[in-house]
Amino acid sequence: MMAEIQKQVQLAFSQLLEQASLHPGDLVVVGCSSSEIIGKKIGSVGSMEAAEAVWAGLEPLLREHGLFLAAQCCEHLNRALVIEREAARLHHLPEVNAVPQPHAGGSFATTVYAKMADPVVVEHVSAAAGMDIGGTLIGMHLREVAVPVRVSLSHIGEATLILARSRARFIGGERAHYNPALM
Repeated sequence: MMAEIQKQVQLAFSQLLEQASLHPGDLVVVGCSSSEIIGKKIGSVGSMEAAEAVWAGLEPLLREHGLFLAAQCCEHLNRALVIEREAARLHHLPEVNAVPQPHAGGSFATTVYAKMADPVVVEHVSAAAGMDIGGTLIGMHLREVAVPVRVSLSHIGEATLILARSRARFIGGERAHYNPALM
């Protein structure tokens, strides 16, 4: 089952990348309920194995595209995010003092914290795109204007899947012309 989760994450994330027009150095927020992936209520049991499978599906694609992951913690850490120190510096994000644990941060954030080269926790990001696995409510960490992205999958394991990208705001009214590359 975990190999299948990894494949699902790779497929969904690949399809998000095709539609999101991301650039090296961009942040991608991922919220992940490992409980939902294994068919349980969000925040109820957690699964380090499912969290590892999600990481294994994301990490090679993030590295290949030069993107930074922002792994959203659960509500017990106020949905703070685990990111690489390099990303915090690049995006001018102040570090906060927290280390995610399976029952205070969540299995996914705990896994990411253990796997990253130099992880830090920050309170907020403004990510260019995102992946919400299991209804974790990543919207607070997406840039304005968020646009839903449809991919071939609607679930990762048993968890619902919602993806989003962001686009530049339209300004100027009815006479304005827009740059299609920013849509």
